[in-house]
Amino acid sequence: MNINGKVALVTGASQGIGRAIALRLARDGADIAIVDVKEEKMQAVAAEIREIGRKATTFKADVTKRDEVYAAVEHAEKELGGFDIIVNNAGIAQVEAILDVTPEEVEKIFQVNVQGVLWGIQAAAKKFKARGQKGKIINAASIAGHDGFPLLGIYSATKFAVRALTQASARELASSGITVNAYSPGVVGTDMWVEIDRRMAEITGAKIGENYEKFVGGIALGRAQTPEDVASFVSYLAGPDSDYMTGQAPLIDGGLVYR
Repeated sequence: MNINGKVALVTGASQGIGRAIALRLARDGADIAIVDVKEEKMQAVAAEIREIGRKATTFKADVTKRDEVYAAVEHAEKELGGFDIIVNNAGIAQVEAILDVTPEEVEKIFQVNVQGVLWGIQAAAKKFKARGQKGKIINAASIAGHDGFPLLGIYSATKFAVRALTQASARELASSGITVNAYSPGVVGTDMWVEIDRRMAEITGAKIGENYEKFVGGIALGRAQTPEDVASFVSYLAGPDSDYMTGQAPLIDGGLVYR
């Protein structure tokens, strides 16, 4: 997908899906602002991007802090000379039975997964408008934003909320030429799923790896998803071929959840 000369900001880009997205968009021709809380890992991804031949800058920010997200957007524009795409990828998982989840756990995951996306939408849209240009906002949803899964109920609630924010902001921002879409991955072989499996094993008494294999066994294409699978779809959302698409959160999961 050709996005030569565009500037893209990716949150949670120091590892996993975020790293894969940042690298794919760089290969597509974009300069990348890497936003995360892990300084050393951000620098490593920036080095990879520069090896591709694109510009990269890093900015340490906690996406739950509105001012820090706005500052990250300002930094991206200043350092890279523009601002065209934001990928609100940062997020955390939580495995807990509905009857046992605590107020503190609910507050934390909603701050990261929902408020973090909201602040990204706000900051990006205001910057696009200030620059008098169109723009693309891309949010991290999940198969858990289409189905509620046992032990992932609160995580699912946050991802349903991301779909709601995506739809509402798409309607509000369309007249400004700003599109808002989301991507809904399935079972991705990252550290997040290692932790999900570990916690599920702890709660259910299953052996480590059993719950992960059970989920993977339900995928029609017969394998777990890679971060690069997700990044390929985000590339489409970031590029010109998706210009007539807004308010959507398509499943990219190998055939696990169907809508």
